[in-house]
Amino acid sequence: MTSTDVRTDAEDSGPSGYAAARLRLLQEGAQSGPPRRAALAELTDDWLSGLFDAGADKLRGISLVAVGGYGRGELSPRSDLDLLLLHDGSADPGAVASLADRIWYPIWDLGLDLDHSVRTPAEARKTAGEDLKVQLGLLDARHLAGDLGLTAGLRTAVLADWRNQAPKRLPELQELCAERAERQGELQFLLEPDLKEARGGLRDATALRAVAASWLADAPREGLADARRRLLDVRDALHLATGRATDRLSLQEQDQVAAELGLLDADTLLRQVYEAARVVSYASDVTWREVGRVLRSRAVRPRLRAMLGGGKPTAERSPLAEGVVEQDGEVVLARAARPDRDPVLPLRAAAAAAQAGLPLSLHAVRRMAAGVRPLPTPWPAEAREQLVTLLGSGPSTIEVWEALEAEGLITRLLPDWERVRCRPQRNAVHIWTVDRHLIETAVRAAEFTRRVHRPDLLLVSALLHDIGKGWPGDHSVAGEIIAKDVAARIGFDRTDVAVLATLVRHHLLLVETATRRDLEDPATVRSVAEAVGSQGTLELLHALTEADALATGPAAWSSWRASLVADLVKRVAAVLAGDTPEEPEAAAPTAEQERLAIEAARTGGPVLSLRAQTEPPAEPSTEEPSGDPEPLGVELLIAVPDQEGVLPAVAGVLAMHRLTVRTAELRALDLPDGVSGSVLLLDWRVAAEYGSLPQAARLRADLVRALDGSLDIAAKLAERDAAYPRRRGIVAPPARVTVASAASRLATVIEVRAHDAPGLLHRIGRALEKAHVRVRSAHVSTLGANAVDAFYVTGPDGSPLPGEQAASVARALEDTLRE
Repeated sequence: MTSTDVRTDAEDSGPSGYAAARLRLLQEGAQSGPPRRAALAELTDDWLSGLFDAGADKLRGISLVAVGGYGRGELSPRSDLDLLLLHDGSADPGAVASLADRIWYPIWDLGLDLDHSVRTPAEARKTAGEDLKVQLGLLDARHLAGDLGLTAGLRTAVLADWRNQAPKRLPELQELCAERAERQGELQFLLEPDLKEARGGLRDATALRAVAASWLADAPREGLADARRRLLDVRDALHLATGRATDRLSLQEQDQVAAELGLLDADTLLRQVYEAARVVSYASDVTWREVGRVLRSRAVRPRLRAMLGGGKPTAERSPLAEGVVEQDGEVVLARAARPDRDPVLPLRAAAAAAQAGLPLSLHAVRRMAAGVRPLPTPWPAEAREQLVTLLGSGPSTIEVWEALEAEGLITRLLPDWERVRCRPQRNAVHIWTVDRHLIETAVRAAEFTRRVHRPDLLLVSALLHDIGKGWPGDHSVAGEIIAKDVAARIGFDRTDVAVLATLVRHHLLLVETATRRDLEDPATVRSVAEAVGSQGTLELLHALTEADALATGPAAWSSWRASLVADLVKRVAAVLAGDTPEEPEAAAPTAEQERLAIEAARTGGPVLSLRAQTEPPAEPSTEEPSGDPEPLGVELLIAVPDQEGVLPAVAGVLAMHRLTVRTAELRALDLPDGVSGSVLLLDWRVAAEYGSLPQAARLRADLVRALDGSLDIAAKLAERDAAYPRRRGIVAPPARVTVASAASRLATVIEVRAHDAPGLLHRIGRALEKAHVRVRSAHVSTLGANAVDAFYVTGPDGSPLPGEQAASVARALEDTLRE
């Protein structure tokens, strides 16, 4: 069915005919994208024109005008209709109101959203002068029916007003865009983005049209129309998938939207959205910078002309590097620069811009992209040095890197970059796409270049540490191979290539070992020392670990994690220096631990104490301390007569009181002569999820009840969970339990990866008790919604489990957690 057939049906059948024709149009699978939006707008034009003509038979000096998105002729399936009933004031007010009702009510009857107004041209211009959003809508005014001259006169006047007022209104518009970006975030990084309101979305694309209409500045046009079209196509599919007028691309709807667009999966969808948003964001940056330059120039020019006797001022050019100068607050190419003969020029210009904290001009980047020769392989030393300088420039690196990437220069320099560009990370811990995370890591690493002997290796490893995420399998393994190739191409020698490959392969080693393994176990420390190989590599890996975590997001780094990593690094450094770690002996109990144990044996019940733990900075600093050391959590000491069910009971009580467990150590304690009985000592680090810590007396009372069976912890946790409304969200992958072979000679290490939830440690403890194994220690690590916990377990005799039994325990625990 053609759009002409659809319009004819709508005209013949009135409002119900329009509804049916609209439905058929939206269900036509062959017609989508711009053709469908245009056809829907045309169909709606004809229907509304019919409503207008039927009610305005004897009225003169009145017209119906589409504004906003409808004025641009772009109607998504659930878009609202922005309409203006324009009149010259000569008609009877009652007749105008009656005509408005004849148009508005049929729209409402069909359940369509309507943004409407009735105004004279003078009123419309006055309102536009007072309300920037109204003025932006009127810039896209389009005549639908009635007095064409009236509509044309308003359009001409509004455009003239906009151009005359541009020096005042454009800064307002820029501020409006900045406020919206602050509220909604950046579209190119959000897992559940608002396609319209987020920075780089459809609102920003509309703002760029408004800037162009002012004749004051214009946006870079290459790719912008296509980016806008892609965002509109995604919104169309979202409307059809949800049946709602929404711009929020929620996680649970992404697969359906991807299928509607014929894309492979939700990741492919997000990547296309991010690429489009990046184009819009970059165009916005360039455009607003140009607006600012023009406005500053207009403000300064009269004074300069007066000083120069009416002559035309010449822009000052300050040299920054060979072939690179500063002009008007931007970095541009010198007049003598020859990109076709100078393959290092893009990196030299980028490094100079980042070091000066200035943006690269659009013209300069495009000139280099169009004419620069490729670098030879391996790169000359100057190119490698300029890359390191760019990466070490701190936060100003980001804007310069984005300018190079917008014109395709990054993928020319580093072809492997294409696989991580705009790649989403479906992990609540990560706040950036893979490529932006790599740059953020380099920016963070720049802060640590004074801590290492080879800052160049630190910065390049930061840029490459997640480069393997564009390939299947373990990204660290894939990344090691890619890093070797890239490092050799960049021009590092064989020794440095090996170090960079090691850093990429093991960039997660320190934090995973520190948070999931027993640092007192010599096997743990020796395995890290063997993987790292040298003191210099360890130094670099320590700095890279912190930079990576800080660039990941707030949940990835804390004083607690920093202290554990620093402790591990200290132990590994000792081994690399030649020290031999001794097998740990049971530490003598402290006076506090012995006091609690004696009281537990005497009373026959649990005794506990809570004490805040702090840690001084891991790195020596010449700066004055900024305040008290940051708390690492709370030390919870519990002494309890040896019995079954201690671990699940304690874990369950802590979950009831909303305490998060960070580490847990359990051991039998030898009592002094004259004190009979056997006592278990639990030395745990905990932190309150929110609010203040519970009183020790309440914890003890609940623990007593949990141990004697009068407190049903599982029921209490289930009751609390049921009290909160369930929200739709992603389906968590099933739990996975593995045995870490050779991780310790003293115990069997069972590693649990599961969705974090209240009572998880309680369920694990019950399952391990049921398997008749003893837990020596637990190392708990939570990253976003994911828990990765390691349990050092032994048999009743205190020795590691045989391989068959360890595998059986792991399978049973996995089955329990998947129930």
